[in-house]
Amino acid sequence: MQSTHGIRYRLLAAAAIAIFLAPAMPAHAVAKEIVELQTQVQQLLDMMQRLQSTADQKFALLQSLTQQTADQANQMTAAVNALQKQVQTQADAVNGKSDAVSGQVQSLNDSVDEVKSRIAKLDKSIQDLQTQLQTIQAQTAPAAAPGTNPGTIPGGLPGAPPTGDNIAPAGAPTGGQAGGMAPAAPASAQAPPLPETYQAGVRDFNSAHYQLASSEFQDVVHYYPLDDLAGNAQFYLGEIAYHQQNYSDAINFYTAVLTGFSGNAKAPAAQLHKGLALLMMNKREAGIKELRELVERHPQTPEAMQARTKLNGMGVRITASAAR
Repeated sequence: MQSTHGIRYRLLAAAAIAIFLAPAMPAHAVAKEIVELQTQVQQLLDMMQRLQSTADQKFALLQSLTQQTADQANQMTAAVNALQKQVQTQADAVNGKSDAVSGQVQSLNDSVDEVKSRIAKLDKSIQDLQTQLQTIQAQTAPAAAPGTNPGTIPGGLPGAPPTGDNIAPAGAPTGGQAGGMAPAAPASAQAPPLPETYQAGVRDFNSAHYQLASSEFQDVVHYYPLDDLAGNAQFYLGEIAYHQQNYSDAINFYTAVLTGFSGNAKAPAAQLHKGLALLMMNKREAGIKELRELVERHPQTPEAMQARTKLNGMGVRITASAAR
């Protein structure tokens, strides 16, 4: 019995050892695979770290390039803004000089117009004087006694007019005036003198006395509608309306200058200001049309230069014919 029990014990011990030794083989294999897996994972982590480092370097380079591009864009924007300011400053200076030149030319035109008016008035006075002398000579000739030489005075100078001691025939005018001039006196008393009225209007306009200047220019237009100074008066009436922001009336006055006095020295300024008034009334196409016509009709005038500057500022292209 003891020997059988011993055999059984030994068998049980061997089985137990076999049981314990059986799982030991797979555990060693699993440990080896884990080590290999860990090695592969470590290699993968190293690769990821290298990739991350490369990506960081490229991202930093990209940020640097982006910053450089932004700096260059800012510098270019600043340069463009400075150039725009410079161009605007130059344009303002040119406009100021053009306005000054235009004012000087306008003053010169006014002086020339005044001289012309005075010359015309002097010519008319000479013609009236000649007419009066002829009328006096014709009326005093029948007053001579029969058989005597008409107009003879002591000293024997024939043909001389009678002196103040001579008595004019009945019905003849006295005081040295011709008989045909008497009816014109009331009309001349009613109509104000042209040069004085016009110059008074210009002075009042320059002094900003617009209501008084308007009345004086209206008198010029009313009493002397065909005189060239009437065209000037129409222009100044338009200027007064423009200063008072009454652009509709200003356009009508400027149009009267352009249609009734196209050869007037004020015509270029009238067309320029008509175009500007149309633009102020938001009539863009009509205003551009007037400015283009001004450049075509009077290309060498200061007003045409101002029209070109205005059109360029609006981004409007000037045609080749208008640029000449």
